[in-house]
Amino acid sequence: MHTLRSLSVAKLAKVSSGLFSRQKSSGGRPSAPLGSRILTSSDDVFKHNMWDHVQWTEEDKENARQKAKENSCTQIPLEEQGKFDTEACQYWDKFYTMHQDKFFKDRKWLFSEFPELLPSGDHPELYLQPIGASTDTETRHRQHNGPKNHDRNTDVPNHQTDSCQEAALEKNPSAIQSNTFPGQHASHRILEVGCGVGNSVFPIVNSIKGTDIFLYCCDFSKSAIQLVKDHPDYDDSVCHAFVHDICEETASFPFPPQSLDVILAVFVLSSIHPERLHGIVNHLSSYLKHGGIFLFRDYGRYDFSQLRFKKGRCLSENFYTRGDGTCVYFFTKEEVHKLFSNAGLEEIQNLEDRRLQVNRGKKVAMHRVWMQSKYRKLYPPSPS
Repeated sequence: MHTLRSLSVAKLAKVSSGLFSRQKSSGGRPSAPLGSRILTSSDDVFKHNMWDHVQWTEEDKENARQKAKENSCTQIPLEEQGKFDTEACQYWDKFYTMHQDKFFKDRKWLFSEFPELLPSGDHPELYLQPIGASTDTETRHRQHNGPKNHDRNTDVPNHQTDSCQEAALEKNPSAIQSNTFPGQHASHRILEVGCGVGNSVFPIVNSIKGTDIFLYCCDFSKSAIQLVKDHPDYDDSVCHAFVHDICEETASFPFPPQSLDVILAVFVLSSIHPERLHGIVNHLSSYLKHGGIFLFRDYGRYDFSQLRFKKGRCLSENFYTRGDGTCVYFFTKEEVHKLFSNAGLEEIQNLEDRRLQVNRGKKVAMHRVWMQSKYRKLYPPSPS
């Protein structure tokens, strides 16, 4: 952890003040996206736990690059990396057995940052909370990791099966209505992948009761899904929780392709080996309706959690394993855009969320970097 020097705070406040002035002169901005608490004076830095829209100096950027270079110079041997894939479920089951549902806070910022979760006009006031208020502990997440099939070309994913399924539905759209599946009568369907113990699930569930909206949520950890089902707010009339490994592309979902309005992935894709991500996003996208939205939030390059890794924890470039066996990758905006655009999705939003997280008791501060993105599935071209 880095002690915050008065000089760097002054520089930070000056840059942030300029940003704030530009926003103010352009008519201001709402609390979303990404908050509106701007540090304008170095004297104020320890007044809050989090500051939004923090601009890095060139010195900050260079220091971050050097720290990432140093902690990744020694990588775990390839022959030792397999266990982080084959034993991934054991690592997460052990984690949930130990922590139950006490480790992560509910994401009450969801609807302020991702209003697309609900149909237009159905935005609950109960959960309209700025994102900075609950992201302090949002520092690890979920799902499957580790390399498989490294010889696969993931820049141009092969998705013939997905394309065939979609083509069949194009010819016969009534197939969705004729199939029997949970939530089949809902007018708006949401899927959260890597739901863990339900920190996104229950803010959504408590907002859609009595509506025509249905939520699916999955995780590859049986322990996590059982905790979701045992939660007092779980309601199978509006939610279907199920065990599913999104890395297994042949595993079936309990709903047909082109049946989802929204897919939500929050701190999930970072825990999957980067060489596998293109195929996974492409496969998931086949379940979106045309016009459906893929919502994404995850770790950004040179986040404090990346820079604090010790030597010997690196698996590959910008991909690390923690002491408990779970893994994490750190994205750039360019990588996120390539990931979703290669799946045929159109960019709505692709932001780099830079914040200053402050420990007021210890008088230290940390540069946090997260990615937040929204991509839409395009409608097919009209026949000429």
